[in-house]
Amino acid sequence: MKKVAISACLTGKECRYDATDNFNAKLMARLDGYELIPFCPEDYAFGSPRPTMDLVEVEDEVKAISNKTGADLSVAVEGYAKQFFNTHTDIELFIGKDRSPSCGVCSAKVYDTEKKLLTEQAVGLMAKEAIARGITSVDAEEFRG
Repeated sequence: MKKVAISACLTGKECRYDATDNFNAKLMARLDGYELIPFCPEDYAFGSPRPTMDLVEVEDEVKAISNKTGADLSVAVEGYAKQFFNTHTDIELFIGKDRSPSCGVCSAKVYDTEKKLLTEQAVGLMAKEAIARGITSVDAEEFRG
């Protein structure tokens, strides 16, 4: 059975920044027969609800920055990602929540330090780790089964 890492909010877990979900019944139906391994680095590290964060390019690096405090939240998200994939070494597919600063595969937004949009086609911090490990990775909106 194919093991799929999937953004937990897509499965109905209320782990978004506002403690709601992004349940996607159509996606869940397409994934029938797969072993789903839900993840949410932001909920794990910061709880839900929580202040939002954006990806910001700082000195040629992309960081997850809290919109409330301006703190760099990258270490917590990246640490979770490494731990998750070290624990689940047989993941074959990563399905991320599109536009998420953690989970977006090719749809995350990146801003400069003045909050000007640089791109809407970036990779979130958790998705970046999946891709670095050679795991096939797609945004939920792009998954076709």
